[in-house]
Amino acid sequence: MMGFYRRTSRVLPYLVVCTAMTCLGQSSNVRTPVAKTSDDWPMYGHDGASTRFSPLTQINVENVSKLQRAWTYHETPADAQAPAASAAGAAAPGGAPAAGRGFGRGRARRSEATPIMVDGVVYLPTPFNRVVALEAITGKQIWEYELSNNDNASTRGVAYWPGDASRKFGPRIVFGTTSGSLIALDAKTGRPADGFGNNGIVDFKQGVANGFTSPISMSSPPSIHKNVIITGIRVQESPSHGPAGDTRGWDVVTGELLWQFHDVPHPGEPGNETWETPDSWKDRSGTNAWGFISVDQETGSVFVPTGAATLDAYGGDRKGANLYSDTLLVLDALTGKQKWHFQLTHHDTWDWDLESAPILASVHRGAETIPVVVITSKAGLVFILDRRTGKPVYGVEERPIPPSDVPGEDNSQNTEPWPVKPPPLSRTSFTKGEISTVTPEHHQACEALFEEYPGMHNDGPFTRYGLKPSIVFPGTWGGSDWQGGTYDPQLNYVFYNVNDYADLGQMVPTKPGSETPYERRGPIGGPYDRFADRKTGWPCQQPPWGELVALNLDTGEYAWREPFGTIPELDAKGVHNTGSLNMGGAITTAGGLLFIAATPDQHFHAFEAKTGKMLWDTTLEAAGGDTPMTYMGKDGKQYIIIVATGGAFSQSSGDVVAAYALP
Repeated sequence: MMGFYRRTSRVLPYLVVCTAMTCLGQSSNVRTPVAKTSDDWPMYGHDGASTRFSPLTQINVENVSKLQRAWTYHETPADAQAPAASAAGAAAPGGAPAAGRGFGRGRARRSEATPIMVDGVVYLPTPFNRVVALEAITGKQIWEYELSNNDNASTRGVAYWPGDASRKFGPRIVFGTTSGSLIALDAKTGRPADGFGNNGIVDFKQGVANGFTSPISMSSPPSIHKNVIITGIRVQESPSHGPAGDTRGWDVVTGELLWQFHDVPHPGEPGNETWETPDSWKDRSGTNAWGFISVDQETGSVFVPTGAATLDAYGGDRKGANLYSDTLLVLDALTGKQKWHFQLTHHDTWDWDLESAPILASVHRGAETIPVVVITSKAGLVFILDRRTGKPVYGVEERPIPPSDVPGEDNSQNTEPWPVKPPPLSRTSFTKGEISTVTPEHHQACEALFEEYPGMHNDGPFTRYGLKPSIVFPGTWGGSDWQGGTYDPQLNYVFYNVNDYADLGQMVPTKPGSETPYERRGPIGGPYDRFADRKTGWPCQQPPWGELVALNLDTGEYAWREPFGTIPELDAKGVHNTGSLNMGGAITTAGGLLFIAATPDQHFHAFEAKTGKMLWDTTLEAAGGDTPMTYMGKDGKQYIIIVATGGAFSQSSGDVVAAYALP
């Protein structure tokens, strides 16, 4: 695979880009850009702790209502553009977006990317096979790197390395691709980084493919500690055997593989005994960190959230607790050696991955400050652990779970961890009396769905997929999904946007000769049928269907929780506060604010973090199914950026990167 960098008309022959207050270039007297945590947003989670908290205060609870569109960047490249609906795509009066570049049928490509910003330059991947660098105060493109063969950069962002003056290496942009490559670019020029792999590209499949041809990729940006790139991996959901989901460390200068941690332990390694079926560990796929990895930069500890082992709904061929699936792994960033681990789900048959970034925070008990890591999964439970030892701060119980009636399934794993505090983020059970009544038609459709399949049931938390149709809360969307939470250290709150959305499924026999004797299927045939009205898509239980939640870490209780998102059709009927399904994360600022898009209604909001009161609301060209970010521009203005290309539950599509600032 080859990549291509492009200069724009604004880039001079030596690829020098100057603005009023900064100059980036290749001359020897140009300083290496260094991230300033106070002003910049240098990585996906803002910092290694994945707080998604900015100390900026220029935009605050008193003036946020005055925000206006500052600039708009269109991701669609010239060779893929449909006719423009307007030339500018700039802000209309009052801050509402004017019509942007048209997006023809079949051209919609969604992005979940959070841009990063360092020293006046914004970097982000686009869904059009490109990584771009933009001027932070204008949105004008500085350079672009084009991937070939219809390859794409990591869906959710890129990573930044500030360089190593002692080794005379400048800053780099690092990302994985959908084809299984790890790429490093010169951050100033967009050219492939000298000395990294082959022309800036490393074969990411090395050491994990194990002879399998299943796709291997990265869906999230890597993390970087000192000169080590730490990567998770995206592998197959099925069949059971395939590429390994191992976590690895790479030299950021050369691309050399430094270490590899076996997320499914090999014989002789701790945890291999939890794969009780003989040789069930071998060539087992899944058990991978496809989401976000956090780093304690002071201790060099890497916090790795892993997903379910394959096959994720049937475990009869992998009896036991199956370490390190659904586990928070804590490794040494420089060596890959394990420090400790905590498994959130034993023997997962629900596909309840850990995928959101572990948040490094604190709990205060009188004069004592406990360093903690806050972690959640699709199961909708939040675990608050002492990050030095893994010990639960508020306690964890092992609770009995319903047995499986699937022949061969493992019933020896008959308990699962349950936090004493906090209570579940999202719904974990359902009764027929809780069928939605938001409209008579919706109620009738959901009752009919419930009655259509004999034996449809929910047995409370950890309901198993069995031989009769099960309603499982949460479903595979969560709870909380990849977006996870954001932390405000001033309030000591963690905020989550959550879904209450169930899956429908049952275990059915497979064809003779299949790897496993049973697989999950939905009543109407798909592997992931939902407990929702088939006409409207609205969930079939009583609202709220989406919520915004504030968790007080010092008490282990929720400070507030409010319905999040609107259903315009229901609002028109006078039915309010239902919340909506949502996907995409939030950020917080020292100005007392929480910013989030995430909902299908295409709204972008600012809330008062302390109370949950909405203070600002604007409409985007498409849903923002990603996480925003904020930074201080070199013009002295604070900017808020969101990518608006549509979302997981939205029919909208667009190609906009939108920046907002005070007038």
